[in-house]
Amino acid sequence: MIGAEVEGVDLLDVDDAVFARIYAAWLEHAVLRFRGQELDDASLQEFSQRFGPLESAPMGLLPGSVRARISNPYIATISNIAVDGRPIGGLAAAEAAWHTDMSYIEQPPTASVLHAVEVPSSGGDTHYCSMYHALDALPDSLRARVQRLSLKHDAAHDSIGKLRPGFDHAPSPVEAPGCVHPIVKTHPETGRRVLFLGRRQDAYLPGLALDESEALIDEIWRYVALPEHCWTQQWQVGDLVIWDNRCVMHRRGAFDPASRRLMRRTQIQPRAEV
Repeated sequence: MIGAEVEGVDLLDVDDAVFARIYAAWLEHAVLRFRGQELDDASLQEFSQRFGPLESAPMGLLPGSVRARISNPYIATISNIAVDGRPIGGLAAAEAAWHTDMSYIEQPPTASVLHAVEVPSSGGDTHYCSMYHALDALPDSLRARVQRLSLKHDAAHDSIGKLRPGFDHAPSPVEAPGCVHPIVKTHPETGRRVLFLGRRQDAYLPGLALDESEALIDEIWRYVALPEHCWTQQWQVGDLVIWDNRCVMHRRGAFDPASRRLMRRTQIQPRAEV
């Protein structure tokens, strides 16, 4: 099943043999949690890049003045905190819908790593669901149909439904920008077949009429994130969670905007040989 906790490991001191066991456990469970990790940006980056080359933090079409304030292009800040009236990170305190990170690009990240620096006393949990199990849950006739289909993943909106800088609202999902991926993929390391949906907003099945596309996508989503296929992370300061972006979707629960939440995130690019 999805999700496992790794105990007794200090991520500042992981030799190759221990890392090999961590990597194998990650492929098996898709989501791993390490508690009590004291990591600065340099050590977070060092650990993360053992999984593969790092992806630049997604900045969409941000203006140059905003990009200039980003000190490390490989580490993103997820936060609701503002300093001098300016948000220091993204996604604020709102609930985030189920999604795959950056599914709207040609080569989405292999993995995402999230480290908790500050957390609210309640709320802001991250929920994970297995897309292996979502595919298995589809009725046979629906599974056979989706094997032949591809899906366009909307690039214009983030996981809280907010329009990304530099994009405009499309008249309909048919015109929405984004990359097209097969709905069913083969995981390059486990060899297992997996459902790949990205997120619901402005998703579209090319070649179908919009109403048919909407109805079919809604039918597929009925089998996603069933309770028995999910795992919930209730954050503590020092938690580090890494998940396999190829076979897991996640969402964040909302929390009190008056509370402070500060997370640091890295993302892993696909390895050339995988």
